[in-house]
Formats: sequence, structure tokens, C-alpha cells
Amino acid sequence: MSETTAEGASTAAGKILVFGASGYIGRHLVPALLERGHAVRAAARRPAAMAAEGWPGVELVHADALAPETLPTALEGVSVAYFLMHSMAEGGDFPEKERRAAKNFATAAERAGVARIVYLGGLAPAEPGSRHLASRAATGDMLRGGHVPVTELRAPVIVGPGSVAFEVMRDLAAYLPV
Repeated sequence: MSETTAEGASTAAGKILVFGASGYIGRHLVPALLERGHAVRAAARRPAAMAAEGWPGVELVHADALAPETLPTALEGVSVAYFLMHSMAEGGDFPEKERRAAKNFATAAERAGVARIVYLGGLAPAEPGSRHLASRAATGDMLRGGHVPVTELRAPVIVGPGSVAFEVMRDLAAYLPV
């Protein structure tokens, strides 16, 4: 049976979790889901970044896939979970951290009864030429290794104002003489 929240969001399919909501894609996905009438929970390691967005009717939770004890609260009552996090800024051992985070998330999603995980990975050939692309592929493998069905979307570099790729290109143009 479908219910409607005070903000008018449908709860027929349960909440949608945007895990990694403080990142570039998450900051754009949350409003798009709200516009379509979905009940949204946003999760990130940096809750202050999400709070600054001022999303009306969005439940904000602190969660970190590298801290599995934070995941049950984020995933409770969720039907679809978007997994948008990465650990590239965490140093040289980021591929191992990303695999561990994906395994923790897949396990917690199964325990919570999540119906589907949607993962945004990167385009990667059979033999990825970089640690980053290899890690994106391995993250997808770890998520699919669980029992919750996974829809994996693979995208090339996503560039827009505020994205890491945009900021790097802007800084290169601003600080490297031609």
C-alpha cells in the first residue's frame, strides 16, 4: 500500500538511499529524485556537506562504508540504494579500501532487505590501464558478489562545475603556463 509523506513523497517502493550524497553526482541525484516524488535518505561521511544543500524533506544520515556499524541506520527501510562513494582521496591504498567498502555495503544491504543497489562505476576495458579504473571495476565486482541485485552504470569522466575532474582541469588551466 502506498503512503505519502508530509512533503508529498510516495513511499510505495520504500525509501531511496543516495549513499555518497555529498559528492558531485549525489548532489544532483537527490533533487532529481525529490522532483519525481521519491522519499529520499541521503548518506555521506561528511553530513555537514549534505546539510548545506538544504534539501527539503530529505533525511540526512552519517554513514561510512568503511565503518560497517554505521550502515544499518542508513539502509533501514530502503528499497533502492545508489552507491556513489569512492576512496581515491584516501591515499595510495584506495583500491583495497574501495573493495572493503563495497563488501561491507553489499553485506549490510542484504541484511537490511534492500531490493536493488545501483552503482555508478567507470568505463573500463578488460585490462584497465589505471589503478582508478581497475578499482572501479573491482568495486562493481564486490557489490555484485552479494545477494542484492546490482544495476551497474559505467560512465566516462563526469565533468561539471564542482566535480573533481572539472576542478583539476580548471586548476591546470589556471596555474600551468601554456
